[in-house]
Amino acid sequence: MNVVPLGRSGIKTTEFLYGAGSIGGVGSPVATRGLGITADQGFERLIEAYELGIRGIDTADAYGGGESERTVGRWLSMHGTNDVLVQTKVGNVVEPDRVRVDLSARYIERQLSQSLTRLGCVDVCLSHAIDPETPIEETLTAFAAALQDGTIRAYGVSNVDAELLEAWLDGASRSGLPRPEIVQNGFNLLNRDDEHGLAGLIESEGLAYLAASPLAGGVLSDRYLDVAEPPPGSRIALAGDLQYPGMYSPANLARVARLRDLAGAAGISTAGLALAWLRHHPLVTAPIVSPSTDAQWQAVRDALTVPVDDQVLAEVSGIFSR
Repeated sequence: MNVVPLGRSGIKTTEFLYGAGSIGGVGSPVATRGLGITADQGFERLIEAYELGIRGIDTADAYGGGESERTVGRWLSMHGTNDVLVQTKVGNVVEPDRVRVDLSARYIERQLSQSLTRLGCVDVCLSHAIDPETPIEETLTAFAAALQDGTIRAYGVSNVDAELLEAWLDGASRSGLPRPEIVQNGFNLLNRDDEHGLAGLIESEGLAYLAASPLAGGVLSDRYLDVAEPPPGSRIALAGDLQYPGMYSPANLARVARLRDLAGAAGISTAGLALAWLRHHPLVTAPIVSPSTDAQWQAVRDALTVPVDDQVLAEVSGIFSR
């Protein structure tokens, strides 16, 4: 597995990261806590990711109400690995009684301290969502303080558009503070919005771009084809409307059926081809994958090992063009 730089941060990681967002829940929503996979299952997935060669883990203080961070920290401690990039996020709703995203300096300091206790180390911290009430300069100052005291090695932003990212970069420049080096957004064949607007800014600023939800909750595999409804326990069945709005639809499934045909002709799995398209996309530094079965891990192996030529990738893009 190739090693890739995270923008200009001086940090490197592997070209796939393991996403721990399904441990103890399905992402951040309070409504999905206790769903997803258990801590013990998450522990096994972390082992499998490491054995495949993945050396980056993405989590957040809000995932599973903290269960994700606790499980990742336990695995890191028990395995004594010091070659794994640990990335978490801050700002999203954690306590059930909270109603807003919080990127204030006080909150970031508190939550980062908690994440550090759970994980043992934090290499990268990202803002998790948009906080319209806290001035960006305050948030920038909080991340700068965390860099200064060695709590983190780099920081970035997630779930942003080009306008907001530019505001972060301009604020850092005006204040003489360290800028964000990493952007993490949902990006896949069914969600290509960042190709328009944000991609140019990412390239011109030399930022890293991490692609979350690379298979759109599994829609970009063939697991939802040829069945009347999403299987019980699948991500779409558990949290489709919350986490993957608009992904599961007859029109999208029809396009995935065409992707399956193309993948079969190319000798690769459907999900493997969707991941290979991301792996070769000029915007993407690394996709964040969250397999939970052998077949899902095989899709990552396919993306890494099965040759896919430019013509096939262009045909994939054509199927999912806007």
